[in-house]
Amino acid sequence: IKAFWDIGGTGAKADACAIWIAQFVGKSINVINYYEAQGQPLATHINWLRRNGYGDAVCILPHDGATNDRVYDVSYESALNEAQFQTEVIPNQGKGAAAMRIESARRRFPSIWFNEATTEPGRDALGWYHEKKSEDDRDVGLGPEHDWSSHGCDAFGLMCVVYEMPKEKKPDVQP
Repeated sequence: IKAFWDIGGTGAKADACAIWIAQFVGKSINVINYYEAQGQPLATHINWLRRNGYGDAVCILPHDGATNDRVYDVSYESALNEAQFQTEVIPNQGKGAAAMRIESARRRFPSIWFNEATTEPGRDALGWYHEKKSEDDRDVGLGPEHDWSSHGCDAFGLMCVVYEMPKEKKPDVQP
């Protein structure tokens, strides 16, 4: 089981923390659960993982998961490791990362299965996610809108980027 994160912050105006719980099973991605909270300390997210039976999940973090918090001087990666979670930080994907996450999600979507009962808020975010448009008459696309839906979508996109199709073993051909 893997937990795919978009890390948030603490405080009333902080970005939300979003986590998708998923299993990679053959050519399918089984999405088991979704969690989102705004302004809560990391301990709240860790407690949710444990309370819901995901204490052994591998936590997949975006590149900023290795960055130390300005207030607490600790990174999500180091705090999760200290809490006995295995972590993996995905390197910064650079310019165009959002487009890469979106395209990867589009390609993977036919092989993704959702637990309907536990993923509704995350699926709502996926349905709302949209492009920001210029405010002039040109109606130019400016990339994904940063709003309530973007945190869940970023974590979902990270999951899709990280997924690797299993290699198919070619049958041995006898001459």
